[in-house]
Amino acid sequence: MISHQQKTGTEVENTVTSPVNDLTPVVALVGRPNVGKSTLFNKLTKSRDAIVDDQPGVTRDRLYGKGQLGNKPFLVVDTGGLESEEDFFAKLIRLQVEQVLEEAQVVVFVVDGEDGLVTQDRDIAEQLRQSGRKILIAVNKTEGEEPTLAASEFQELGLGEPQAISAKRGDGVTELLEEALIGFNPPDEEEEDATPRIALVGRPNVGKSTLTNKLVGDYRVIVSDIPGTTRDSVRVPLVFDGDDYLLVDTAGVRRKSRVDEVLEKFSVIKTLQAIQDAHVVLLVLDASGEIGSQDATIAGMVQDLGRSLVVVVNKWDSLEGYQRKKIKNELEIKLPFLPDPEILFISALKGSNLAEVLPAAKRAYRSSMAELNTASLNRALEAAVSQTAPPMQNERPVRLKFAHQAGKNPPVVVVHGNQAEKLPDSYLRYLSRYFATRYKLKGTRIRIIPRNGSNPFKRLKPKNTAFKKRSGRRRKL
Repeated sequence: MISHQQKTGTEVENTVTSPVNDLTPVVALVGRPNVGKSTLFNKLTKSRDAIVDDQPGVTRDRLYGKGQLGNKPFLVVDTGGLESEEDFFAKLIRLQVEQVLEEAQVVVFVVDGEDGLVTQDRDIAEQLRQSGRKILIAVNKTEGEEPTLAASEFQELGLGEPQAISAKRGDGVTELLEEALIGFNPPDEEEEDATPRIALVGRPNVGKSTLTNKLVGDYRVIVSDIPGTTRDSVRVPLVFDGDDYLLVDTAGVRRKSRVDEVLEKFSVIKTLQAIQDAHVVLLVLDASGEIGSQDATIAGMVQDLGRSLVVVVNKWDSLEGYQRKKIKNELEIKLPFLPDPEILFISALKGSNLAEVLPAAKRAYRSSMAELNTASLNRALEAAVSQTAPPMQNERPVRLKFAHQAGKNPPVVVVHGNQAEKLPDSYLRYLSRYFATRYKLKGTRIRIIPRNGSNPFKRLKPKNTAFKKRSGRRRKL
């Protein structure tokens, strides 16, 4: 039976209407075109997700990624370059940067050390100075130069001490990040894991707020048929099957070209933050329309951030038989990359099949926090390799020797072996799927980290010491 926690009216009001403001910090990269923001984005996120090109203005939209410095997670936003010309894209890019300044806690202003200080840099600095955000100046393309001299001329911008970096080589990037994340404490794992958090995400007007209200058993979130009514992430506590949970209802994610209202500028970043800080994500889809590319994009966000997933297809009651078959086919075609999630077909408004939602979320939560026994894990590794051997590298066989768990939410498995770090992504995905199937994990992709070498926990055998009794004494041979 679903019930909400017993709180005073004031406590409930504060819980529901307060934004989720204790989430992962956001670091935004801004600057004029072709100064190396996308290269720095790739370095911070250890990915190739941002398009890198010598043609100015390649990144015309915002791109989001995640990074980690020690035990501090963060989100990175790459923006298009600010242009001076009054062309169509320049106006859109300036608007995007203005929005990012509202979303981010830290702004890294990237400038070009080869070009030196130019008029556009001064114009951008003036805009940043008025933002009230923490600003860091990263002087890029300073390979081989003395850092202090390379950054000195940018001091006149009046935004603090510039830091010389090379986004391409990584010089100075760690120091830049350390400065950016000062004041942001790493999450307390015991506190973070105390109450499971379930985030509801999806496009606007798919029924997330209606579903939240039905699950909680009370009208706690504003419900409207106007897209974008929920413009922030709100937490709603409930008790299910004797356990405490937090439902996080998020703003809908639309294509950014359609985000016209000023208040909706928070939607994407708040949704990403909610996903990052959740244990389980309910991806809510609208059965009355098609499964579109934006649904696939949001599903990709959930997978990239490593969260367990339950797919909830809402407004199912309004469909005829052939329409239901069409939606099921679209799920298979457009979301094949998802890690075997449970798929529920419901009507939030009429309450049909809602009894399956929280049990499915609970199973996904258990999968995200699963503890994989080391002995069992190594038996599974042996079976996986026997079924499909890893491809040879440099004409030599790859021998995987040992596996152990290294984290949760999602489960992280480190696999050791000779040339393991050369394994292709396709084989790592195979191992992930094999382990998930072996341990019956639902909607959860195991993250595989390959490491060269054998069992790191194997202890050296103690030396064989023999003793011989002589003259009433034991003497070591």
